[in-house]
Amino acid sequence: MINSSHNVQKNKSNILKGKSFTCKTIYVFCPQSSVDMLRVIEKEHNFDFVFNDKTIKNYKSKVICHYNSSDLDSDYKKLLVEALEYGGYVESLDDYLEKRVGFTEVMLLNSGYFLHQKAFGILSNKRTQFVKRFVDIISALLLLILTLPISLIVALLIKLESRGPVFYKQERTGLYNETFKVIKFRSMNTEAEKDGAQWANKNDSRVTRVGRFIRATRIDELPQVINIIRGDMSIVGPRPEREIFIKDLEKEIPYYRFRHAVKPGVTGLAQVSYPYGASLEDAVWKHKYDIYYIKNHSTWADIKILFKTFKVVLLGMGH
Repeated sequence: MINSSHNVQKNKSNILKGKSFTCKTIYVFCPQSSVDMLRVIEKEHNFDFVFNDKTIKNYKSKVICHYNSSDLDSDYKKLLVEALEYGGYVESLDDYLEKRVGFTEVMLLNSGYFLHQKAFGILSNKRTQFVKRFVDIISALLLLILTLPISLIVALLIKLESRGPVFYKQERTGLYNETFKVIKFRSMNTEAEKDGAQWANKNDSRVTRVGRFIRATRIDELPQVINIIRGDMSIVGPRPEREIFIKDLEKEIPYYRFRHAVKPGVTGLAQVSYPYGASLEDAVWKHKYDIYYIKNHSTWADIKILFKTFKVVLLGMGH
């Protein structure tokens, strides 16, 4: 079981968050075997969970949630239906928490979360996929034109500072677990991985002076417009990771490869909601935002994420 603690202030007005509920006490109905795990979540988010209370009355004034409802006793199932019948607020615990905290709690993930949801429209709605691809192409072409002067200056500075190519190509895993070569401005020295693949970190000694600046402003990501035009990536989505790291991460993080159900993005909800980091805990938190993004995707949400990304690039704001 993963028990991660977010050491920065979480964005309570999350980009994708819908209706807000402020009730602190939540009546949770779940199998007894799930209680210990749910208490971890209760403590982490400072909620008050009341478990499997058969004496509950006055349903309208309470928030009632269920988890793994298919495994509940018939009495509890009957109570949940009765609560709905009498005007109570009844929802699955994962859906309710997503609306409260703005990300998906990965400890709650199981096959039912994915198979019994009416969400994940981005995976099945052809119109949504067409619109997203159209937005990708338009955005990539605009970025290519608008940032061409910046790209030329950066390319010159990279050549002046150190030997080696201007661009850096690295194999990443994308849609449906297929690999592709991601293109970035080179921000490290040419011997950065002479001893093998390594996680990048905030104060990485392998990063050049120019590289430090273009990483902080996300300018190193600009050449990925080529990946977007090719169809390898989207403008917004989970960041593409290297297979060597994915194999380790999926052993620790539930359903980690589900992020490959959509195209990876140049930017994404995780990038604008969580600060830079390269630890297992950081990967867990980014996964929470990635799953939330995939489930709640909309074109308007993509536009908001792009706007926040532009603030980072142009104004040096954000994470």
